[in-house]
Amino acid sequence: MKIYLNGELVDKSKAKVSVFDHGYLYGDGVFEGIRSYNKLVFKLKEHIDRLYESAHSIMIDIPLTKNQMEEAIIRTIKANKLKDAYIRVIVSRGEGDLGLDPRKCKGNHTIVIIADKISLFPNKLYKEGMEIITVPTVRNLCEAVNPQIKSLNYLNNVLAKVEAINSGHQEGLMLDHLGYVAECTGENIFVVKQGELFTPPQCMGTLRGITRDTVLDISKKLKIPAHEHVLTRHEFYISDESFLTGTAAEIVPVVRVDGRKIGTGRPGKITKRIMEEFQKITKTDGVKYKI
Repeated sequence: MKIYLNGELVDKSKAKVSVFDHGYLYGDGVFEGIRSYNKLVFKLKEHIDRLYESAHSIMIDIPLTKNQMEEAIIRTIKANKLKDAYIRVIVSRGEGDLGLDPRKCKGNHTIVIIADKISLFPNKLYKEGMEIITVPTVRNLCEAVNPQIKSLNYLNNVLAKVEAINSGHQEGLMLDHLGYVAECTGENIFVVKQGELFTPPQCMGTLRGITRDTVLDISKKLKIPAHEHVLTRHEFYISDESFLTGTAAEIVPVVRVDGRKIGTGRPGKITKRIMEEFQKITKTDGVKYKI
């Protein structure tokens, strides 16, 4: 495996970052997860835009233009000869001292790009649906670490994931500080009620998901009414269908929440239609490359 590290492609065994890097010491950095399908990088522009927005928000000036970042991502995928890939782009504030002061980080920021394969959940869950549970850890306050920033500090999500796993579930539903549904530990969430889609608004402690936005575009194409609306767990319990969305997860049906059956207890018709349309889009929408 070849890793992109600060402008160079190096072997995995030689891809080393200083223990004084503030991304390692404090989670001081940002990242993106991107996918390619059959030599087509899906929604690359959107992912790069979000990466730079996150970096700008925490006052990191990425030392590459967006075009240069795109070229670096494609270069890394091609070097690893991957037809289908999961790409992790990481930008940290760089090497500093043991203090918090970002001014002590000398030189350029650390940029790492990793391209590999990923299978987040078993195939069985995409066919039969997933059971999830509400976890005690609430989503970060927007006034604390805004969930719109895809930062390296993912402890909020990790703790929620641990709670879901400890309860015997693959995924956990996170609420915001007011008790409204925010998202899962690594995915946005949708429900279907009487033929209409509902998803929590971005202002309620959710990440602006690329796959989430794609589903909203699909709903327009399929003429399925879609709403961004505050939701309680009650709306999930009484919904006809539910599903999760994310770059790594793609679209996963949810058939049970907190022990309550959703609809028929099987992936619903609208969920299946959206999943099928999403698979079609990944075959046509993206940046092409050759290996």
